Amino acid sequence: MEFYTELKTRPADFGGGFTNGMTMTGSGATAGCRRVSGDEDKTVFEYGDCIIECFHRKRGNVTECCTTCTNNGDSAVTLDMLSSFAVKNLRGDILHRASSFWSAEGRLISSRLVDMNMEQAWCPASVRVEKFGQLGSMPVRKWFPFLVLEDSAAHSFTGVQLYCASSWQIEVFRREEALSLCGGLADYDFGHWCRTLAPGEAFTTPKAVLAEGRSLEEVCDKLVKAQRPRIAEPDRDMPVIFNEYCTTWGNPTEENLEKIAERLEGSGVKYLVIDSGWYKEEGKDWSGTIGDWNISRTIFPEGLKKATDRIRSHGLIPGLWFEMENTGWEAEAYHQEQHLLKRFGVPITSGGRRFWDMRDPWVTDYLTDKVIGTLRENGFGYLKVDYNESIGIGCDGGESLGEGLRQAVAASQDFFRKIAEELPELVIESCASGGHRLEPSMMELASMASFSDAHECKCIPIIAANLHRLIRPEQSQIWAVLRAEDDIHRIRYSLCAGFLGRLCLSGDIFGISEECWQETLSAIAFYDRIKEIIRSGCTEVIRCTAESYGKPEGYQAVLRKYENRSLLVVHTFENGADPAIGDLLQGRRILDTWGSELSGEFRAKAFLLEEEYA
Repeated sequence: MEFYTELKTRPADFGGGFTNGMTMTGSGATAGCRRVSGDEDKTVFEYGDCIIECFHRKRGNVTECCTTCTNNGDSAVTLDMLSSFAVKNLRGDILHRASSFWSAEGRLISSRLVDMNMEQAWCPASVRVEKFGQLGSMPVRKWFPFLVLEDSAAHSFTGVQLYCASSWQIEVFRREEALSLCGGLADYDFGHWCRTLAPGEAFTTPKAVLAEGRSLEEVCDKLVKAQRPRIAEPDRDMPVIFNEYCTTWGNPTEENLEKIAERLEGSGVKYLVIDSGWYKEEGKDWSGTIGDWNISRTIFPEGLKKATDRIRSHGLIPGLWFEMENTGWEAEAYHQEQHLLKRFGVPITSGGRRFWDMRDPWVTDYLTDKVIGTLRENGFGYLKVDYNESIGIGCDGGESLGEGLRQAVAASQDFFRKIAEELPELVIESCASGGHRLEPSMMELASMASFSDAHECKCIPIIAANLHRLIRPEQSQIWAVLRAEDDIHRIRYSLCAGFLGRLCLSGDIFGISEECWQETLSAIAFYDRIKEIIRSGCTEVIRCTAESYGKPEGYQAVLRKYENRSLLVVHTFENGADPAIGDLLQGRRILDTWGSELSGEFRAKAFLLEEEYA
């Protein structure tokens, strides 16, 4: 890979090739950069009074990139675009991207450049550009910040992930035959971002990680393993979670928590998480009253400490849900306008929510009391942080809306770090309406993340498999919602999906049949045997014949290997009985299985395999 820089300063020219308004690449600032020095870790360019340091450090199987621009002049310089990474002279014919919507995270979209009208023009007068990204504070709302370029003729793959929780962009472009890739913060055209550097000031972009390999799955495995999450000590053995949201739907009580805890005692489940509603005021919605965080004396007349003590008496670690960065329309906090994010002086309001200005010291103090104080005083060992709306293109407080957004999101991430510093044993789960924050810089702040809000959908195993390409499976918390009306095959279908990441139970565990409960305990025991493959393995095969996620047909088989053992998880969908998995079993000895025979629709089976050696 040949590294360089893409930047646009004011008043530098825009690039030609009919691209003004479509891309800021190829600007006069980029063209005017003079290479000063370079080695294997860094290339330094000079443009006017600016020094641009492009870092491209090799770290194991990946290359970590970021860019620092320093203004060494006597007057201010405004950046309209600065790439985190830029590489050129690449060959390829297929782009692999991961699409994402609510409850449909991570769908692989593979597109031939010829179908995207990205062929080289007959002469270099025109530049072909494919630019995509995401705007706002939900960085995985439509696309993941991820791309893999495939050269099918050479059987080579080049992949990238951006570590950016605010607005971002990735671009593929060509003027001649060779391709270039670059990406980073969404620029002024796309995300209303600019940054003015005073004399002597420097700005460093978010990080990007690049990898090369001989297959899509190999490159994705390298990118995913480059993520360095903060795993709290109690969570290092990947225990099973029970979250009561799909049991009470925002209506927890002391009585139902006691009932759940009794059922879970001795089961192998470690956490019992109290989800939304514990603060709810009489006659109000759980979503509308977020922000005040006063413990409901109607629901918990003696406070939360009594509930957490009872949970711990059954050998479980209690957890608590917060949506700490937002306020709901029925909360007093909703009207604290001096401490809320604004755009053009007006509080940003979306879906009945407003947003704390996490840069505000008053907000930090308030949330330190309400969040950290509540967790500490009541003996919680687990925190679920949810996030259910987006700030949008940006907010006041920076020299542009996009810079205001970047600052606000960075301050949110700083508060995550503050929680971890003050409560080092606390297990933190990141959630954003399920998977809207499944992005590396957020994943590194938490022990795990909710994989999706597809709580009981039949596409759960498909989404869970998608995410193997994007986040570490050991952090991917997958719902297995158990219902009293479920037959044994549906129970197994749900539980097997949990073997594709972190197993999280919910639902009617005190209403299901004894047969189904015993099967659940058996699944937990099987999960314990396969944890190391989930944590340390490499996913070599994701074979899914389903096109529709709403009405999946066919089957899915996922093979993950670690050392001489493999885990094969198979799900059948409509018209998918007796799937063709013989090739995946060939050369491997079956050590154990769990699940149903695959002779019917919506069945699932997991195989623990060992390599056979001649």
